[in-house]
Amino acid sequence: MKIQERTGAGAGRSASSAHPVMGDRLPTPPRERKPALAALAVLLILVGALGATMLVLRAGDRVEVVKVTGEIQAGESVGNRVQSVLVADDPDINYVKWSQLGQLRKLKAKSTIYKGTVVIGDMFSVGASLPEGKASVGVSLKEGQYPAGIKTGDTVAVYRVGDEGSGSRGSSASAAAGSSSGDGPLVEQAKVASVKAGSDSTISSTNLPVTLIVDSADAAAVAQASSAGKVALVLVPGN
Repeated sequence: MKIQERTGAGAGRSASSAHPVMGDRLPTPPRERKPALAALAVLLILVGALGATMLVLRAGDRVEVVKVTGEIQAGESVGNRVQSVLVADDPDINYVKWSQLGQLRKLKAKSTIYKGTVVIGDMFSVGASLPEGKASVGVSLKEGQYPAGIKTGDTVAVYRVGDEGSGSRGSSASAAAGSSSGDGPLVEQAKVASVKAGSDSTISSTNLPVTLIVDSADAAAVAQASSAGKVALVLVPGN
């Protein structure tokens, strides 16, 4: 009997010591939605994309214009010394479009245009124009009265030479030697505006017509010496 009671008691204890059942977690509250912030984020993304698109479009808004590839003196046309380049379009700058090259070749430079310059319309005019205080003088030279390879754009000194200097054959230095005992050059620095020859680097066997840009005050003396056949040109530093 005691054994049964003990067994029964143990059974009772076993039944009463069952593990407690864990309860379910408390439900979490739903996240609060903020539609205003979502709309603002979308708006910022759209604005950024639009700005990037505008920058790309602005970078691609270019025009094809004329750039000179060689120095052009006052009174000259561009000839073939040109190439096309792309620049950002700007309505405030009077670029000469590449499509206008034909019309540009009919115009003359108002002043010296240096290599690498992007051309604008204000640099040219229908007729050649000279800077204030300058004059254009044509001289006709024999061999020995001009340096070999004389070309447009060169800077020269103009000497008056005697019969001995003008009739000599050789370099212009020997031609100018006849004037060394005189009063120096008629013009210390004159600009060669044009050389009428087969090419700038070719010396003709006949007289060579050269157009010089000199100070207005020196034009008469150079013209008189040229008409008498007593003028010679010497290259000077600055070429």
